[in-house]
Amino acid sequence: MIVVKVGGSEGINYAAVAEDAARLWKEGTRLVLVHGGSAETNRIAEALGHPPRFLEHPGGLTSRLTDRQTLEIFEMVYCGKVNKMLVELLQQRGVNAVGLSGLDGRVLEGPRKKAVKYLENGKLKVRRDTYTGTVERVNTHLLTLLLDHGYLPVLTPPAISYEGEAINTDGDTAAARVAVQLQAEALLLLSNVPGLLRNYPDESSLIPRIPAAEVAAYMTHAEGRMKKKVLGAAQAVQHGVGRVVLGDARVEAPITQALAGRGTVIA
Repeated sequence: MIVVKVGGSEGINYAAVAEDAARLWKEGTRLVLVHGGSAETNRIAEALGHPPRFLEHPGGLTSRLTDRQTLEIFEMVYCGKVNKMLVELLQQRGVNAVGLSGLDGRVLEGPRKKAVKYLENGKLKVRRDTYTGTVERVNTHLLTLLLDHGYLPVLTPPAISYEGEAINTDGDTAAARVAVQLQAEALLLLSNVPGLLRNYPDESSLIPRIPAAEVAAYMTHAEGRMKKKVLGAAQAVQHGVGRVVLGDARVEAPITQALAGRGTVIA
């Protein structure tokens, strides 16, 4: 069992991801595909006159400010356009894929944050009106049911809160939770860079391997969204996933290459 998370930034080769996933699936590999859609969400939000806003949090992480209108745009792109595009690509390659959001069957479930702390002009502020949260539970019964009957799950945020509200949640940490609860042997986090770079954006400075116990020492090299990928990777390995690979989704056969160790391996 492997869990593959493909990002939503510019430059992702979705056709190559689907081609590789289909080949592995037909060879008998059980996998769950999780995806993002950030770049397309930004474009559509701009076109709809509700441009994206991002919050900088203490500690250096950033997140999308998700009010109700942003959440609806997020659902439209992630659950609609990107999810069905990937399902179509897999169906064209003979794989009976099923697209699911975290809302469906409560596949991804967790608490909605009561408040979000962020920095603005150096001052700590708090917002209480955002639709964001974290994933604590995964409906592994539903995912296993699909897998056992020959369906490849294609999963995307948002998640659902315990109160039944849609919540924006980070796709990388959600994928890590899926991998942990499915007891996956590998989690692949594929994006538009070859892995963790020592000197971003110099791709020749790729860090090929990180011992799981030493992840904290490498966080200074993680820029932007890579911080959450590295944190999610560390959590996955610490909770029983065999290894995590930060790999490149721009190349041919991206899943196979990541499984072969091309990228940053955390184990």
